[in-house]
Amino acid sequence: MKKFVLSVLTALFIISAVCLDVSAAKKGSKLSKEAVQQMSDDIDNLTKKIYSRTLLSPQDNETLIGIKIQLDNQMLMSPATEMAPLYYKAGNVYKLRDMKAEAIDCYQTILENFRDTALAPKAQAALEDLGVTVTAPKLSEEEEAEDGI
Repeated sequence: MKKFVLSVLTALFIISAVCLDVSAAKKGSKLSKEAVQQMSDDIDNLTKKIYSRTLLSPQDNETLIGIKIQLDNQMLMSPATEMAPLYYKAGNVYKLRDMKAEAIDCYQTILENFRDTALAPKAQAALEDLGVTVTAPKLSEEEEAEDGI
């Protein structure tokens, strides 16, 4: 019964988060600095709990899910480099919780969208630690000309 109630509450939270994020996305708004900082703080708190071997509560799980939804929705509208550290931190939390698919998704997002940041090599190393074979993305003709290849 408890699992059913938790599942229903989690589903309601996800639906409300998606609805809020979709309405914000329709406005074309970018994540505010405060929202980015809050997500970063939330992820840091979750990381501390994991390292201290504290069990995550359903609220903690909802927070992590909400952050990932917000990041993914923002990526659909306008990717910004300040999102790369959030994806990396979220990937680390997922990795520490043995949620391999979610961690891979976070790290892969960095490689696909933020390969010019300092986190790209770290994301690649994390993917390799998870057993994912990473190949360098093919450069377009414009990028090859810029790089002098």
